[in-house]
Amino acid sequence: MKKIEHIGIAVKNLEDSNKLFSKLFGKDHYKTEVVESEGVKTSFFKVGKNKIELLEATNEESPIAKFIEKKGEGVHHIAFDVKDINTEVERLKKEDFVVLNDTPKKGADNKLVVFLHPKSTNGVLIELCQEIKK
Repeated sequence: MKKIEHIGIAVKNLEDSNKLFSKLFGKDHYKTEVVESEGVKTSFFKVGKNKIELLEATNEESPIAKFIEKKGEGVHHIAFDVKDINTEVERLKKEDFVVLNDTPKKGADNKLVVFLHPKSTNGVLIELCQEIKK
């Protein structure tokens, strides 16, 4: 793993949360994007070298909707940038981590993503990210 790529925060209302975090960070978000396959609308902020991703559910079956219903708004996941997502998935499976999606899928911000189950990572949902080469 190369670095923390971003921290994902589940929110009920993206527009209201963008205003709140704009005040907090002293700058506006730089990008919004809908990821239909995950039922989520995202917004990204850059804070120094770090990124914060706000996530709003676009439907009631979205993992974000279920998260908020169960736990409320807050930190949803920590994402790590990896050099080779397939190699990293195989390595982590050998180390007995529970991988939620064996095959990387397209996520927000031009990334391939795989998630590790929180039960195998001390209660923290971990996302692995690899930039999609153009």
